[in-house]
Amino acid sequence: MKNKQSAVSSQQSVLKTIFLLLLVNCILLTVFVSCDDKTYQPKPKGYFRIDLPEKEYVSLDSMKYYSFEHPVYSKITPDYLSPEEKEWVNVEFPSFKGTIHISYKNVDNNIEKYLEDSYYMMTKHISRAMGIRDSVVANPERKVYGLVYFLEGEGVASPLQFYLTDSVNHFLRGSLYFNVKTNNDSLAPVIDFITDDIRHLIETVKWK
Repeated sequence: MKNKQSAVSSQQSVLKTIFLLLLVNCILLTVFVSCDDKTYQPKPKGYFRIDLPEKEYVSLDSMKYYSFEHPVYSKITPDYLSPEEKEWVNVEFPSFKGTIHISYKNVDNNIEKYLEDSYYMMTKHISRAMGIRDSVVANPERKVYGLVYFLEGEGVASPLQFYLTDSVNHFLRGSLYFNVKTNNDSLAPVIDFITDDIRHLIETVKWK
């Protein structure tokens, strides 16, 4: 009984740490946006025509520690740059030359480190960002918690990043990149389109 109470207490402590770090992240982002005297205003130019497919999703069930749904117009490929990481995959969008890079780690008492690493990876793009928004993810039923960063600005290489965790065992991180010259004004329709797919991915994540 004492062991069970200790485990529950430990998990509650970790969850408190996560939400405290989420709060700190939000405060830091607010300070960044408030101190930046640049105002992001898209240039008045038309978007090029893009044929966007119908939304339809399939499940990725081949991973050992997690699953999620991704669009039928995307394809899953291994992360060839990190072959030793068997749980790392890319969700590629060939028609849009975009990729969601997915990495995964067992928490193993390193939750604070992974949270800090994710925040650091996001801040690498701040110098090119004209604005940053964030959105908290909290799904107690599936034990999925996290944060989504939306980075705005024409020259931002990664317009969306996120991380998800159950605070005890699983930590999953994703980042969206395009293999084209950075021009997020003209890519805006595609970014919005894939953002909806990322929201669906996040909503369907399950731990194993």
